[in-house]
Amino acid sequence: MQYKLVAIDIIRQQKLSIIELNMHNKPLNRRFTAAPMMEWSDTHCRSFWRLLTKEAVLYSEMVTTGALIHGDRKRFLEFNLCEHPLALQLGGSDPKALAECAKIAEDWGYDEVNLNCGCPSDRVQNNMIGACLMAEPKLVAECIATMQSAVKIPVTIKHRIGIDDMEDYEGMLDFVRTVADTGCKTFIVHARKAWLKGLSPKENREIPPLQYDKVAQLKKDYPELEIIINGGITTLEQSLNLLNEVDGVMLGREIYHNPYLLAEVDQKIYGIDKPIVSRDQVIEGFMAYAEEQLAKGIRLNYITRHILGLYQGLPGARRFRRVISEQAHKPNAGIEVIKSALKALNEIPFTHELTD
Repeated sequence: MQYKLVAIDIIRQQKLSIIELNMHNKPLNRRFTAAPMMEWSDTHCRSFWRLLTKEAVLYSEMVTTGALIHGDRKRFLEFNLCEHPLALQLGGSDPKALAECAKIAEDWGYDEVNLNCGCPSDRVQNNMIGACLMAEPKLVAECIATMQSAVKIPVTIKHRIGIDDMEDYEGMLDFVRTVADTGCKTFIVHARKAWLKGLSPKENREIPPLQYDKVAQLKKDYPELEIIINGGITTLEQSLNLLNEVDGVMLGREIYHNPYLLAEVDQKIYGIDKPIVSRDQVIEGFMAYAEEQLAKGIRLNYITRHILGLYQGLPGARRFRRVISEQAHKPNAGIEVIKSALKALNEIPFTHELTD
């Protein structure tokens, strides 16, 4: 019942003023961060993650400046108070537009704004967004400086170790040095090159080799900067090892597909002395959240798609996923779908079912 009450309480942020939202202005502790992931890390996903970790810094999906300036701001910016500490990631290359969007983010109550210089897709390249900006360090520095002048919240950057034929370390060093001269202190580094010609975005997340040593060397060369490493990290043990060399870790796909990994982040990464939340407590809180969202007219499948991996590795996990996948998208689907999935999870199968 405790987690149900907490879940109900923390999703009422729309009744709070912007002044109250901006009370979350203490320095961010980025030892563990959840990556911005297009079509995944939306407000429902982040609210679910908050039932697992209270300390990790969460990042939004990337939002382009054009979408924010000319589109439906509520759609792109709305979040629940429980999501703090929370950063908005922006995509763009026009300093004035980025500054305007950074101010919008600050006014909405975000704790940080982050510039995407790492996405390798053709669509963003054509609009001078993402990893292609690593070839334009002076432009990026102008963007960061203009954004900083518009807001009081931190302006950070996420980038690759290089692109295409850029000299791996020296090219990254020049990029970081140029941006750091603006006063930017936090660099989130995906420890792979991005090949903008010849590899798809999916291939760019898997084929270029991970080069953690170059990110560790960057921290040695610039000890005054906050360096966060991203790419291929799958366990908290691996995270702790990397934290011996850098200031923070960022995980993405692993925590999406195996979200219960987050249940020990506060204890193992941040040293918080509190009990580890159980899956039962998490799903109880999530059902309370889902009921609130359903009452607002949100379709169930928009909410439940993010919890499919909660029971990964346990008997019945496949049955749990199947019930939600087959039922949540139906018109008028309600909380009973989650209850049915839990019932299926706990059923004793007639035939032996391997864990998955």
